Amino acid sequence: MTRNASAGTEPILLAFSGGLDTSFLVPWLTETYARPVITVTVDTGGIDAEAARRLADRAQALGAIDHRLIDARADYFDQVLKYLIMGNVRRGQLYPLCVGAERVLQAQTIAQLAVSMNTRMVAHGCTAAGNDQVRFEVALRTLAPDLEIIAPVRDRAFKRPEQLKYLEERRLPIPPFGAAYSVNRGLWGVTIGGKETLTSTGAIPESAWVLSKDAFTAPRASARHVIGFERGVPISLDHERLTPVAVIERLETLAGPYGIGRGIHLGDTVIGTKGRVAFEAPAAEVLLTAHRELEKLVLTAKQARIKEMLAQPYGDMVHEGQHLDPACRDIEALLASSQTRVTGEVTVLLRPGAAFVEGVASGFSLMAASKGVYGEAAGEWTPADALGYSKILALPGIFYKRAGGDGR
Repeated sequence: MTRNASAGTEPILLAFSGGLDTSFLVPWLTETYARPVITVTVDTGGIDAEAARRLADRAQALGAIDHRLIDARADYFDQVLKYLIMGNVRRGQLYPLCVGAERVLQAQTIAQLAVSMNTRMVAHGCTAAGNDQVRFEVALRTLAPDLEIIAPVRDRAFKRPEQLKYLEERRLPIPPFGAAYSVNRGLWGVTIGGKETLTSTGAIPESAWVLSKDAFTAPRASARHVIGFERGVPISLDHERLTPVAVIERLETLAGPYGIGRGIHLGDTVIGTKGRVAFEAPAAEVLLTAHRELEKLVLTAKQARIKEMLAQPYGDMVHEGQHLDPACRDIEALLASSQTRVTGEVTVLLRPGAAFVEGVASGFSLMAASKGVYGEAAGEWTPADALGYSKILALPGIFYKRAGGDGR
């Protein structure tokens, strides 16, 4: 959708992460389009005051006329993460969508800013081989179809060494990881891509991990914490009432040094290829594990089964940039309904590489509601009832075997 470069005063809004691709684009867009560039960072987590200052300084040094930092952490939780927790969503039964799930919200925020600033030009640094190009552009086209989307890294196939050379020749700031690793960070975790993740065989070096560096070479002593949930939403840590965002940020600090939530995900990309990425999601790992166990205590078997059937397609739509599809609103309504009784506390032991759930407690406990004790004593039924139930349950198998005539 790009047009020929022409001079003008209409600014280009650049979705800015501060990584190599978007750092390269600030001067490249300025030179190529002869237009001012405004960098926009939508904070969906992982940006503290120092990181925010570095982003602003880097954008200015690269030539941006203005830098906008928009705090969208609470919106990100309310619109996306809340439902990923309620659905216990993981991709490939491993990856908790720690980066990527926020792209639609980021695109939405940038589209709103473009409209308010009366500019039609929005740029991003996604490649042709990644998922983010789809997530960003589906959302931008859905929300603001009149926007002009500029994607030079994808459309001109710029390689990372080329971008690095471009910045070096102009003596412009280079991101900390340079061209070696692509690091993305958000409220739900970190992803790390490098040469090792381009194949299916190797792991990234210890030095490339961001939150869990040396977690296993210098292991910490175990620590016990209590997480409180209300209607499926994390609302306290160690009995201190906090916002969900604060719970997540604090858990990342606590669990990251244990190497909890560290992994390498191999799966299907949005465009149909196989892809691989290293990730660190300590808060997501702890919360998903704790929430799952609390649900087991308070949900009926059918509630859990039906919810699981919808959680997977919901995660797929979020991962693929389809979060604006109305089907997501329908699934969210069911997920929220299922959480009416998911209130209680979960005691979790953090230890190197794992979050171990020691116990769960809830005023809605279905375990406490029964007079029976599993494996020990009958409750609302008699021994004769149990015998009859076993006989009835065996009938379909008996009939099947009898109808076969050959004993099989």
